[in-house]
Amino acid sequence: MINVGYKIHDHAIDLPKIDYQTIGAAGLDLYAANSEKISLSTLERYAIPTGISLAIPSGYEGQIRPRSGLFLKHGITINFGTIDSDYRGEIFILVVNLSKSNFIIERGMRVAQIVFNKFERVNLISKLELDTTLRGEGGFGSTGIKEQT
Repeated sequence: MINVGYKIHDHAIDLPKIDYQTIGAAGLDLYAANSEKISLSTLERYAIPTGISLAIPSGYEGQIRPRSGLFLKHGITINFGTIDSDYRGEIFILVVNLSKSNFIIERGMRVAQIVFNKFERVNLISKLELDTTLRGEGGFGSTGIKEQT
């Protein structure tokens, strides 16, 4: 288990504590810290403040992920994002309304989750040719169901 420092900004001091909702949860829920209701029209995008900043250790990242219930029930999705270990500013959630009706983001609403992952940096080596694989350059859908003839 890693230790991640956090800071609650003054405009979010009254929100629920960032925490895991269940013992088996992989992500910590993030709450909307907007001062007023936000009405999202169809296909509208918005950056929602969370009122928290994190001190993620070097070698780790925080992945912002959507909440499946918000998407399934309301058509609201979150742009996946990475919080780098050297970022200390407030976290904002990039949300988009994919439904056919307006959606209200209320203060204190659980809008996203963050999952922490270890990563390694790579050393890129320029090559004229890459090693071959069975898949090769097969792209989107190339490993799925084969067409029937």
